[in-house]
Formats: sequence, C-alpha cells, structure tokens
Amino acid sequence: MDKLEPKKLGLLGSLYVTQFLPIAFFLQALPAFLRQSGASLATIGLIYTVALPWLLKFIWSPLIDRYGWTRWGHYRFWIICLQSLTALILVISAFLDVQNDFVVLFVCLFVIGFLAATQDIATDALAVSLLDERERGIGNGVQIAGNFLGAIVGGGGMLILLDRIGWTASVLLMALCTVLALIPTLQYEERGREKGNFIQNSKLKKSYFKTLTNFFRRPEMGGWLSIVLLYMTGSELATTMFQPLLVDIGLSIAQIGWLMGVAGLCAGLVGGLVGGLSIQPLGRKRSLMLFGLLQAIAVATYIIPAMGVTSLPVLYAIAIGFRFTNGLAITALSTVMMDKSEPQTAGTDYTIQNSISAIGSRGASAFSGFIAGAIGYVGFFIVCIALSLFGVAIVVKVFQASNRQTTVTTNTR
Repeated sequence: MDKLEPKKLGLLGSLYVTQFLPIAFFLQALPAFLRQSGASLATIGLIYTVALPWLLKFIWSPLIDRYGWTRWGHYRFWIICLQSLTALILVISAFLDVQNDFVVLFVCLFVIGFLAATQDIATDALAVSLLDERERGIGNGVQIAGNFLGAIVGGGGMLILLDRIGWTASVLLMALCTVLALIPTLQYEERGREKGNFIQNSKLKKSYFKTLTNFFRRPEMGGWLSIVLLYMTGSELATTMFQPLLVDIGLSIAQIGWLMGVAGLCAGLVGGLVGGLSIQPLGRKRSLMLFGLLQAIAVATYIIPAMGVTSLPVLYAIAIGFRFTNGLAITALSTVMMDKSEPQTAGTDYTIQNSISAIGSRGASAFSGFIAGAIGYVGFFIVCIALSLFGVAIVVKVFQASNRQTTVTTNTR
C-alpha cells in the first residue's frame, strides 16, 4: 500500500481544511447565528450567494495557471497571497456588527468566498503536481477528509463558539487558524512550475480560450465528463430533502445537528480516508463502480424514515452509512479527475471538472422540492436511487468503450 509522505500529508491536509473552514462557517453556522440575532429570512438567504464563486471559478482558472511568481513557486505564490488576504478580511469582519454593518459584512463574506474558491484552484493544481499517480488515491482521501473536517469545525464547532464567546472572538480565532495553517505551505518548496515566468498580457486572450477549449478536445473526454456530470447527482439530490424529512418526522434542530453535523460529517471524513487507501489496490474503474453502488444502497436507506421510522439508532445508522459511502464516492471521482488534469494546466483542468460536477448535482437539487412535493418523499428517493444507479451504468459504459478503443488502436499498429 502506498503511503503519503508526512510533509505532503500535512500540506494538503492544512490547505483543504483551511480553505473550507470559512465557507462552512458562512453557509452552516452564520445563518443560524443571524437568525438568532433577529435577521430576516431574506437577509439570511443572501448569505448563500457567497458560494457562487465556487460554481464560476472555472472562468478565471486559466489565469491561475498562466500567472505566478518565480521566487515563491507558481501555485505556492497564489496560496500564500490568497490565504493571507482571507485572514486579513476575517479580522476586518470580526469587528463589524452583524446587524448594523450587514452590507459591509456581506461584501467581506463574498470576497472571502471568491478568495477561497480561487485558492481551491491553486491547491488542486498544486496537488496534481505534488502527487504521483499511485499517491492520488490517498491524496484525494486527505482532500475529502479535510473538507469534511473543515465542515465540522467551521459549521458545528464555530456555532458552539459563537454561542459561548461571541462574534468577534470567534471570527478572530478563525483568522488565527487561517494564518497558522500557512506554516506547512511556507515550509514547502514547490518544484517544476516555479521556474516559469509571467505570461505577457498580449498573449493572455489567445492562451485563455485555448486553455479552456483544449481540455474538451482531448480524446474520450466527452464520455468522462458525462460521468463527472451524473455520478454524484443522485446522492446530492437525496441530501437536499433528507433534513426537511427529518423535521417532518419530528426531530428537533439539536437532534438533526448531532445526526447530520457531527455523526454524518465524521463518517464522511472516515469514508474519504478509507476510499483513498482503497483506490490504488482496487483500481480506478472498480472503485468508481463499487463506491457508486454502495452510495446507491445508502440512498435507498433514506426510504426507511420516509415510511415513518423515527428510531434514533436507525436514523444514526442511515446518516453514518450515507456519509461514509459519500466520502468513498467523492474520493474516487476526485482521484480520476486529477488523473485527467495535465500538469501545465492543472488548475483549469481540475476546476472545469469540478464545476461540471457541481452543475449536475446542484442544478438537479434546485428541483428537489418540486419533485418531492409532487410525488412524496418515498417516490423522490426512488428517483434518487435510479439516478445513482444510472451514474454507475455510465461508468461501466464509458470504461468499456475506452477499453474497446484501446484494443482497436493496439490491433491496428
């Protein structure tokens, strides 16, 4: 079994936890805090627009690949600058009044969302160049585990701190964590891309569009992107209606918080690590198929509470099983996405795939309420199961077509 060097483990772990920490805080902890402070639902709804840069980041991803500073290392330069700016704006936000200064606070939050999304481009690109093919399974396991840990700390953990030490101290503590997480990055010496130079502005326009279009022109990319689009759609669609279902069957907000925000996310963290360790011995295709099937089975268990079962042990088993298999599946998908990324345009390549996956899952999720309202929870989750199985079928079809193409090419030589 291939192991990840401690330095790589520390670097990737700190980066993925830190960049997800403020986003989890804004999307999970802050809405509850604002509501408790008397904010309207319309005001709280605006907070979710800070996630918009994560859907659109592919637009400026070529700029991250094209520009860098030789002395610091290409992607390392971006990470240090972006993470430092995030910490600075967090400090500014800490001294704002969440009600009286909401407009300024919202601008700060949106900027942090943009900085975090842009840092994600650089971090993913750095990971592509940092990890060799055999390390990518566990490397992506660390990535997914880091995201889940960031969600646990930034969501549940920060909500507890807000209640106990207040807004200013909590946000200042998050800024301090962001600064401290820079230590592994400062100790790391980037190789390969750091010898490049800035690209002149006169070449930027041509290079920008060429970088985007070249990715889609690569052999067999159409089939792979269909996997990226559909693989996580069923599970993400199911997730959107599970919490409303829990409310409808009588669970309190506190119970849902422990169920989904603690037990579920911890299971996802473990699933990411287990998936990362399993991908190399299983292989990419088997991992995608097996983890996809396990995920479909986990989605099927959502039918149990939809039929009226309210036993907490059963609900915990369902939530833990779902998040665990979700961590497995995301890790497998992310690993192959990394394989499909060229080192010289890693930021753009990985980000395009990430955005396509988000479009598939979040685009479908926008219709979840209408579907569940029309056919009920049980019918809705059956649709989600079908979509999950369809995603696995696409994996089988695309890889079979790829194998046939490889065989034909070999026989014609």
